[in-house]
Amino acid sequence: MILTSDSFFDGQPIPGQYAFCNPATSGHVCLGGNRNPHLAWRDVPTGTKSYAVICHDPDVPSRGDDVNQEGRTVPASLPRVDFFHWVLVDLPASVSGIAAGEFSGGVTPRGKAGPAAAHGARQGINDYTGWFAGDRDMSGDYYGYDGPCPPWNDELRHRYVFTVFALDVERLPLEGKFTGQQARDAMRDHVLAQASLTGLYTLNPAVKL
Repeated sequence: MILTSDSFFDGQPIPGQYAFCNPATSGHVCLGGNRNPHLAWRDVPTGTKSYAVICHDPDVPSRGDDVNQEGRTVPASLPRVDFFHWVLVDLPASVSGIAAGEFSGGVTPRGKAGPAAAHGARQGINDYTGWFAGDRDMSGDYYGYDGPCPPWNDELRHRYVFTVFALDVERLPLEGKFTGQQARDAMRDHVLAQASLTGLYTLNPAVKL
């Protein structure tokens, strides 16, 4: 199974139009285009009945003490955890690609609606749901794609891994509001093949891409 993108190359920077936040000319960050990138896949195995798409960042700080704090940095040595940016399941086997901006275009305060999505697919909540939980203006359920916005003071360049899974079922046993980890668990015994692309992003001007 082969996964490609017209939006970015594997192992290369992700353009700002696909990010939740961009570097700002005044201050630290501003809102980005937040469009989902283009993805296309081929050479899928016989018996594929649906696809799932997951984007996660494995480089999120395990502690938030120093995150986005003036005069402080998030050390590269800090242990890191997964942060889910996109959870899409039940994409029909007849679909072989996703257009740029098809599932997300712009930042939606309090999150986009879900779980119903294009092509009869479903989207889970991403981890901005937890990140904004205590924010009076931004709290809500963040369904679908919301792009990169790593800490602007993080010493580590972040990786964003887009993975398409070919599955042997048309619908995963998930109901209502579901998370990235719940989707991973549900598809565990149903993956026929998978393929990934990794994009890079940082908001720290001291960190090179």
